[in-house]
Amino acid sequence: MRLATVYDAVRRSSLPVVELASGRVPLRDLAGSKDVPAYLGELGQAVAHLGEIRALAAQWKGEPLAALERFALLAPVPNPRAFRDFYAFEEHVKTCRAQRGLEMNPAWYEQPVFYFSNPSSLVGHETPVFAPAGSVELDYELELGLVIGQGGRDIAPEEAWKHVAGFTIINDFSARDLQRREMSVGLGPAKGKDFATAVGPCLVTLDEFSDRIESDGTLRLQMTARVNGRELSRVNAADMYYRWPAIVAQASRDAELFPGDLLGSGTVGTGCILEIGPEAAGGWLKPGDVVELEIERIGILRTPIVARPQGGK
Repeated sequence: MRLATVYDAVRRSSLPVVELASGRVPLRDLAGSKDVPAYLGELGQAVAHLGEIRALAAQWKGEPLAALERFALLAPVPNPRAFRDFYAFEEHVKTCRAQRGLEMNPAWYEQPVFYFSNPSSLVGHETPVFAPAGSVELDYELELGLVIGQGGRDIAPEEAWKHVAGFTIINDFSARDLQRREMSVGLGPAKGKDFATAVGPCLVTLDEFSDRIESDGTLRLQMTARVNGRELSRVNAADMYYRWPAIVAQASRDAELFPGDLLGSGTVGTGCILEIGPEAAGGWLKPGDVVELEIERIGILRTPIVARPQGGK
């Protein structure tokens, strides 16, 4: 099942696609739900494909659709309580450390590590993004995102899949120049990641991936990144050093996970300009560029890059 949240520009409010189709519990309420398995069951077959969004919107309460531009996709769960972004792809870690003249830290192999990112900076499919103030090195990051369905604390790896609602795509935009400076003091990332993270275009429920999950927790999905139609990254989610059960277990260790919480895989190997090199990638992202991240069975998350609004520093 594909689930999404739509913004109605006329009413200036978010409308879940499932509400448009069936009047059931809104997807935006996932973060506050205590009984997500029952919640998902209520959704039934409300949405089969994202392509139906506009048709469903046109039928909402029998009102005609004034303009297709009226509706926009938000992040599938627009306001999660927490967004933990992990560092699970060994190739990405090795390459980025090597660029700084560093060997792999043996501690990385001891447990999955993550940082807390900004849940209030999530944006949806086709939402324009611009570089933060003072940055000229804007980068994309190709990641797989997991949405928690059933909350819990100290979740055992063998129980982890019971707590998963499904998967989405994450573009963890990074201001590399800001990030480089702030992390030189031994803390972060902070403002280098604080400004925008694209998520979407939808949440695909876990049952859609049952034939791609292996007994050891490996999830096999093709992942691709394109800038202006040019393919820069093509990898597979199976390359994750840490599997999702271990990641869910680590995220919940001595901490409560809540329905709607977002967990990121971290950047895949070759999944950003920093790894590829700006010379090979055609430079850092700039106004006029369009970034497309595609993950098998989920879809394409598209983000246009625009100039910083006038008046911004």
